[in-house]
Amino acid sequence: MSVRLFGDDVVEFQRLLKSAGLLKSGIDGVWGSQTEKAATAFEEFFKAIRAQFGAFDARSESMIATLHPRAQELARRSLAVIRKGGIDARVISGTRSYLEQNKLFAKGRFGNPPPIVTNARGGQSNHNFGIAWDIGIFDASGKYLEDSPLYAKAGKIAIAAHIEHLEWGGNWTSFTDRPHYQHATGLTISQVRSRFEAGEKIV
Repeated sequence: MSVRLFGDDVVEFQRLLKSAGLLKSGIDGVWGSQTEKAATAFEEFFKAIRAQFGAFDARSESMIATLHPRAQELARRSLAVIRKGGIDARVISGTRSYLEQNKLFAKGRFGNPPPIVTNARGGQSNHNFGIAWDIGIFDASGKYLEDSPLYAKAGKIAIAAHIEHLEWGGNWTSFTDRPHYQHATGLTISQVRSRFEAGEKIV
C-alpha cells in the first residue's frame, strides 16, 4: 500500500494497524514487510466494507479510508441514513495525526487569527485514534453549510437509526459538536490514548 495515512509518521499508522489487529509485529517506526502486509489488509477491509455498505462521494471516501475498520462501518451506515433523510451530508474529516491536531488547536490561539476550532491538543481527540469523523452539509447548489439547523436534524436521524456504538457530538452537554460522530468506546480519552499508543484494542 503506497498511501500512508499519517504521511511520514509510520509509528502512528502502525498504532492504528496494531489496534485494529492487523499488524502482527511491534511498533518500531520502520515500514517493513509486516507493516506493508498490515497496510494491504487495511485496504482490503476498506474495500469490503465499502462493498457491503455502499460508496459515497470522493471526499467522503478519502476520509472514511483513514478510519479504524469498525468506525468505517459506522460512518457508512450513519451517512447512508442521513442522506436517505434528504440531507446532502459528506464526511469531511477523519483520522488526524497528533501533529495535525496540534495545528488545529493553534487556530485562534498563540496569536493566530480566529476562530478557535477545537479544544483538543494532539492525543486528546478521538480523531487521533481512527474512531471519529466529521460531516459537512451542502445545499442544493453544492455550497458547504458551515452552520445550519440541518446538522441537528442529521444527528437525530442517525441516532434514531439505532446504530450500535454510534455516538453523536450533538448530544454532548459540555461541548456540543453537531458535525461530529464517533465509535463509542466506554473509555476515557486518556485510556483510549494509552491503549492506542500501545497498539491495543480500543473498539
